[in-house]
Amino acid sequence: MKERNHAFDLLCGICIVRMVMLHIISFCGKAEEQWWIEIMAWSYFFMCFFFFKAGYFNRGVSGPTLPYLKDRAKRLLVPWVCWGLIGNIVYFSFLPHMIERYHKPVEDISWSHVWESSAFYGNAPMWFLFSFFMAYMVAHFIEKIPRLHWIVLLFPFIGALLWMLGNPLWLNLNNVFMGVYFFYLGRLWSWLISRYGRRTMFYVSLSFFAGFVLCNIFWRGSFQMSSNTFTANPLSSIVGVTLALTGIAGMLLTLRVPRIPLINFIGEHSMVFFVSHYPMLYFYKFVHLSFGRSIYHRTDDLIILIPVIFCLCAWLVPYVESVPWLSGRWPKKTAAPAVDVQKAHSKVKKR
Repeated sequence: MKERNHAFDLLCGICIVRMVMLHIISFCGKAEEQWWIEIMAWSYFFMCFFFFKAGYFNRGVSGPTLPYLKDRAKRLLVPWVCWGLIGNIVYFSFLPHMIERYHKPVEDISWSHVWESSAFYGNAPMWFLFSFFMAYMVAHFIEKIPRLHWIVLLFPFIGALLWMLGNPLWLNLNNVFMGVYFFYLGRLWSWLISRYGRRTMFYVSLSFFAGFVLCNIFWRGSFQMSSNTFTANPLSSIVGVTLALTGIAGMLLTLRVPRIPLINFIGEHSMVFFVSHYPMLYFYKFVHLSFGRSIYHRTDDLIILIPVIFCLCAWLVPYVESVPWLSGRWPKKTAAPAVDVQKAHSKVKKR
């Protein structure tokens, strides 16, 4: 078996920890704390690593369109629908009781959410799977046209333009342009490391990381992937996230980092943690609201939720990954074993 890339597992694990912590802290009303705002300002790029990673390991998105579409749909759209419906069940099963007790929904509910967002009530992070699928499809059709790769350089500016226009695309597809840009950035970095070697690319990556640090101090911007939101100057956000992705990923890839058990375990099974933690948070929140108790601005609930959510997600790993329509881990088709012609001839002669 091919050895796993511990660098990307580590990065994915950090990303998942950051994301789950963000949602727990937000549910508990602590997201405006200054210490957390500062952490977010220095880690805003982590969600983009998944697109970068997909491009780094991808060896081609060309080929016949229909089989490619079916494969991506099975691995991304099927879990998107299934976990979205699970989130809906948790959310709307509590809704009648919330209305009876509080005389209105706890949160605003709108029909426009259906076509404006690819997220689900009760499982908002599902936007990622749909955007990921669409990024794969855009990359596939770019490969269909020879010498069209240069167009990807325009995609960050298209994403920034859509943000300035109020992100008008339905199903939250405004962020797909940035996703495709990160995808091809990962492919470029994979080619550069194979072309120029790890030692050279370590120093290049180190200089890029230093550039990100300076940029974040003197020319700070940030990009929120989920809502395609740029802060400050969009150009500083594009430059900053590019330097961060190539700098951090490049250094870790060239250093051959060892496996860090807990973080790498989360990174290796990132899909399970990603899709399952949000319905758990809503269940916890709504159970407490059913008894007239809010978890907002409650430090004790924050302390309880952090270990409970991570432990429950870890416990779910073998069960979710054994179900393809929940994990997206469909068995790969293997070719039939080749027939040894010489052995076949020898058997015929013996007979």
